[in-house]
Amino acid sequence: QVQLVESGGGLVQAGGSLRLSCAASIRTFSSYAMGWFRQAPGKEREFVAVISRTVLSTYYADSVKGRFTISRDNAKNTVYLQMNSLKPEDTAVYYCAADLSNDYSDWQRGRMRYWGKGTLVTVSS
Repeated sequence: QVQLVESGGGLVQAGGSLRLSCAASIRTFSSYAMGWFRQAPGKEREFVAVISRTVLSTYYADSVKGRFTISRDNAKNTVYLQMNSLKPEDTAVYYCAADLSNDYSDWQRGRMRYWGKGTLVTVSS
């Protein structure tokens, strides 16, 4: 059974940084593209970032480009989201996701195979 467990959320002031982690219990972790989504209160879930399974290419939502960095450690079955220069509008529950697809359009549609339960990030002004 695949499990994705996020950690690292919390309360931070605007301009601060947080690093989210997602530990995956996937036997073939390196076969999966890994990514992050977020859902702010009263809003739909939105794509944040994805890192491919092979060449480690990355793709970001325009709203986080230049501030967030996604990375992965295949030896630890873990994906990370380094979030810098945080803004109040980054406040959301952040979800980790895994899928065999490397297609960015699939990730933008959000139809991923596996999901974590989320971790809350609150950015105060």
